[in-house]
Amino acid sequence: MRGARLLMLMAFLSALVAASPLRAVEPGEILKDPVLEARARALSKELRCMVCQNQSIDDSEAPLAHDLRVLVRQRLEQGDSNKQVLDYIVARYGDFVLLKPPFQLDTLLLWGLPPAALLVGAVALVIAARKRRAIELAPLALSDAEREKLATLTEK
Repeated sequence: MRGARLLMLMAFLSALVAASPLRAVEPGEILKDPVLEARARALSKELRCMVCQNQSIDDSEAPLAHDLRVLVRQRLEQGDSNKQVLDYIVARYGDFVLLKPPFQLDTLLLWGLPPAALLVGAVALVIAARKRRAIELAPLALSDAEREKLATLTEK
């Protein structure tokens, strides 16, 4: 019994460790100034890894993400504001590098497609449910052969 509890505890702790987010920031990247480092980490969480595409550069271990993290820190050390750093990187890589791209005319499809897909799916479900209900409620007409067979069965 005690061994089973210990095993369950070890499995639970392993699951907690596996679920915790790993940071890809390397020790050599970290700035000496904690205020600048905090700004760099915050900016890194806003930027998409162009290789992974579903991770921020703060979480990615890709070489390009490393290069972007270093670039962010260099720009901060040069005295750029957070907006200036983001503007510089967006100018080089486009709005796609932002994890939350701005709502603009060229990103309209990006923002509008998910709600439109949900709406189309909901309408399709409603139409399918109505058709199914109409088919279930409508009596089926008998063919001539079925009527004759029914008549012979009911005459007996």
